[in-house]
Amino acid sequence: MNATKFLTELKRRNVYRAAVAYGVVAWFLTQLTTQVFPFFEIPNSAVRLVVLALAVGFPIAMLLAWVYEFTPEGVVRTEDLDPAEAGSAQRVTGRILDFIIMGVLLLVIAMLIVGRLPFYRQTGQSISQKSIAVLPFENLSEEKANAYFAAGIQDEILTRIARIGTLKVISSVSTKQYPPRPTNLPEIAHQLGVANILEGSVQRAADQVHVNVQLISAATDEHLWAESYDRKLENIFGVEAEVATAVAAALNAKLTAAEQKTLEQKPTNTFGCVFVG
Repeated sequence: MNATKFLTELKRRNVYRAAVAYGVVAWFLTQLTTQVFPFFEIPNSAVRLVVLALAVGFPIAMLLAWVYEFTPEGVVRTEDLDPAEAGSAQRVTGRILDFIIMGVLLLVIAMLIVGRLPFYRQTGQSISQKSIAVLPFENLSEEKANAYFAAGIQDEILTRIARIGTLKVISSVSTKQYPPRPTNLPEIAHQLGVANILEGSVQRAADQVHVNVQLISAATDEHLWAESYDRKLENIFGVEAEVATAVAAALNAKLTAAEQKTLEQKPTNTFGCVFVG
């Protein structure tokens, strides 16, 4: 079978429609799990598992769409149908897939509309108490070039906290738009969909580093935990692990032995050289 005939056969067997239907359903399920799982404090690893299962299921779904058709008698193999029956069955299959696509799209639109309603956003019921955003750290050093150093400290702390499976952690892509030590923490937490904010400052003078970190509950503006660290530059990497461990304890997030070991690992030499330089 040449390429043209193969593409024509894909269209005739509704494989294209099946791909669109699968994509729409997979997107909807992904959005649903990211909204629902945090409410039940299901770890982020479960969301990743759902995404992986959907990715693995795509080629299987396409194979089934190629092999089978819907008929009044049920699902049968395409090869078992005569040409007249096959054409009728494929039209039925196409209509079913169209209904699935339109139905899921309507659900997606409804979910987006409901998510924008004030009463829905203000309840905060879907926000997990084990969710956190790490905002950019303030650079208090006299040399403004040390802003990169402060950003590196913040990024490494975020990376280590993200390794804790029971916590929902917002990526730096979403948090870098905010200024260090903002005054409107409840609004920022609402925008990011988190219950807690970690903020801090970094001051570097020669080989001495002072790091101040505080964990704040967005709903009450209460300090759940705060600590200051004074370290030599060569020992600064231990701070990130201590902060991540303290945050987990403050949010009642239990660490597995593997997670604790991962938190205590030092960054790569390349990353360390960037800091020291």
